Amino acid sequence: MPTTFFLVRAVVAPDLRDKFDAWYSNDHLPWAIRIFKCDKAWRFWSQTEPGVHYAVYRFRDKAACDAALGSDEFKALVADFSRAWPEGVTRTRDLVTLAEEREAP
Repeated sequence: MPTTFFLVRAVVAPDLRDKFDAWYSNDHLPWAIRIFKCDKAWRFWSQTEPGVHYAVYRFRDKAACDAALGSDEFKALVADFSRAWPEGVTRTRDLVTLAEEREAP
């Protein structure tokens, strides 16, 4: 089964960026990794779109991702995000499955 990634894109108001960054790093990301039981997670700030934050979670396969996203713990994580950021942050989610991976020559 191919590797599956769960992507979260958040658009953060400029005046909330530092607070959001600290909260995601110290609270949200550790909690997400713990409940997802994912292989690895990354966070990014866009260099071309100010205020755009990406979180990427890698799962061994789609079944593992589906199990994590279908859990009650995930619902609690989403609710916590919504409580922490009732305004000033909008987010979208996506699932992608690895189609190909190559090493550079």
